[in-house]
Amino acid sequence: MGRVRGKLVRNASLDILKLYKGRFTDDYAANKQVLNEVITSSKRVRNKIAGYITKLAKDKKIEELLIANSTK
Repeated sequence: MGRVRGKLVRNASLDILKLYKGRFTDDYAANKQVLNEVITSSKRVRNKIAGYITKLAKDKKIEELLIANSTK
């Protein structure tokens, strides 16, 4: 079984992706650098958000997630 991501990480990732979709890739280190410029949060939360965004980018699910949550 995999680890469960908190609601904070999922919702924050979704909000950040809506605003800065083109700046994220499937490279974790690059995503951390982008998040350093975008948010002012703790290192732990930043790393969790960067990991989740990287996972979505590797699975190519960013567009699907944004389309599904755009109506909410």
